[in-house]
Amino acid sequence: MINPQLFQLVCFYAFATVTVASALAVITLRNSVHAVLALVLTFFSSACIWLLAEAEFLAIALIVVYVGAVMVLFLFVVMMLDIDQEKMREGFVKFLPVGLIVALVMLGEMLALIGVRAMHATVLGENPATAAGLSNTAWLGHALYTDYLLPFEIAALILTVGVVAAVALTLRHRGGARYQSASQQVAVKASDRVRIVKMAADTSYDPPSAEETK
Repeated sequence: MINPQLFQLVCFYAFATVTVASALAVITLRNSVHAVLALVLTFFSSACIWLLAEAEFLAIALIVVYVGAVMVLFLFVVMMLDIDQEKMREGFVKFLPVGLIVALVMLGEMLALIGVRAMHATVLGENPATAAGLSNTAWLGHALYTDYLLPFEIAALILTVGVVAAVALTLRHRGGARYQSASQQVAVKASDRVRIVKMAADTSYDPPSAEETK
């Protein structure tokens, strides 16, 4: 009989290894399409780790929103663009030492921050979803639509205003720019664009004789 805790620990290390390896592949692969596919694998492995942490809602949101929508859109855009890989790689070795120094400094700052937070960390209580006897998704939905309904509605209103503002800015008509009118395109009739002309056949052609073709 396999110990459940040991099996969960093994799965965590397996998913974490795949996540780190695919994240490194995103920034090291030469092919942009392959890099996007590696990023999809990174998100999927992260979602598996969220499932192990009993955060089902975050895992499903990560797969549906990022893997199922955003990354697929990125993949189509990268495949449609004609990216010159050689120009993008120019100067990479020249600026590699500076990039490594910046990365090491950022890594040291993050480790220092984690250490400071660990020293002042407080002991967290029991998982509220487990205490309530509900799944993570059910408890989160109940909390959002009961205790935090007003902040949730305000956030939805702010996002709606942002979407309307983005659409309004996009539909602004500027001089010297060409725009497509969907209503005019739908209202187009074939009779307005194509004219069929009936012409009589020309029978006055006299084929050359055999002597003329020699």
